[in-house]
Amino acid sequence: MQVTKTAIEGVLILEPKVFGDARGWFMETWSARKFQAAGLTFEFVQDNQSYSAHKGTLRGLHYQTAPFAQTKLVRCTRGKLLDVAVDIREDSDTFKKWVAVELTAENKKQLLIPRGFAHAFLTLTDDVEIQYKADNFYAPTCDGNIRWDDPDIMIDWPFPPTILADKDAKAPTLRERLERGELVF
Repeated sequence: MQVTKTAIEGVLILEPKVFGDARGWFMETWSARKFQAAGLTFEFVQDNQSYSAHKGTLRGLHYQTAPFAQTKLVRCTRGKLLDVAVDIREDSDTFKKWVAVELTAENKKQLLIPRGFAHAFLTLTDDVEIQYKADNFYAPTCDGNIRWDDPDIMIDWPFPPTILADKDAKAPTLRERLERGELVF
């Protein structure tokens, strides 16, 4: 497994070793032993999967607060998407900074997103499937979101989304969340 650091400490691009032959290919998408050898110690407790039928679907920016904040290991298993992690830890040197990585079924890259980050993705093709592991269980009382086009974050999306859940379209800004004291990790 190749581990590549990004511009934000803790957000990593992971590329599993792929073994191919005439039958197709095989890879380990997660191995506790290999993660530990790379200094990554997470106990994943939940797997999630979602499907988006149309290009331009945006999901996010989502996060969970304490005590159910989550580290996520994200991968695309069908199609192509732009995956984004935003540092929303107010005391961080990289507060409000973001990293975007194109994840595709073909490139097999994975994005490791630590606790204290908001997560979103925009589908770049039709028929997109995303799967991710989380190191904490989903808790509706700790669930939060931030506007995908927050002017204080300024994510450089390749194009505006065409499909958005009502919850995400009406999400508050990061500033509004901070003013209400809602970001505790």
